[in-house]
Amino acid sequence: MIKESDLNEKISRRRLLAGGVVLLLAPTPVLAGPQREETLSDDVASLMRSSVNHVNPARLVFARPADGERWLRDMSARLARFVPDEAERRRLLVNIQYESTRAGLDTQVVLGLIEVESAFRQYAISGVGARGLMQVMPFWKNHIGRPSHNLFDIRTNLRYGCTILRHYNNVERGNFVRALARFNGSLGSNKYPNAVLGAWRNRWQWR
Repeated sequence: MIKESDLNEKISRRRLLAGGVVLLLAPTPVLAGPQREETLSDDVASLMRSSVNHVNPARLVFARPADGERWLRDMSARLARFVPDEAERRRLLVNIQYESTRAGLDTQVVLGLIEVESAFRQYAISGVGARGLMQVMPFWKNHIGRPSHNLFDIRTNLRYGCTILRHYNNVERGNFVRALARFNGSLGSNKYPNAVLGAWRNRWQWR
């Protein structure tokens, strides 16, 4: 089992600065936990709403374009067991890398989270109603988005999921293991964080 201190240290070592953006760098899918609808302060809700509603064309964010292409080829090969179509894999990976980077998250860990949450199934629905790649609960639309938002849309789902995970990481003051548990609605148990970190360690670590 990876220790919380080791994970935070590893993520810190993998931080890169590219164009002013900080880059933080098969298990059976685990059903989304019973996430609790929470009251957000006006400031927090405003920041999260701004993040969710700010849409730019997805692109790879790397210090060197050659590194981005190398990453994309490597991750596409790893993703093939979940997404057979190469063009779909590349489109999905570009969106994941862009949205996770924009939220200041480690893309490789987000890939592990998506594997555990949905096995990269765009239209996945959990027993408690969580939707899409990152298994976002619909109530989040009332707090940080719009009722018209489609949580099965890849870009929308990733924006929500990464924004929510970043929020929980802030709440937990950088303790990413606890942030993962909050995201799953299972704070107090390490089962879900261990599954995500296991997927990250076994399939998605890079460099």
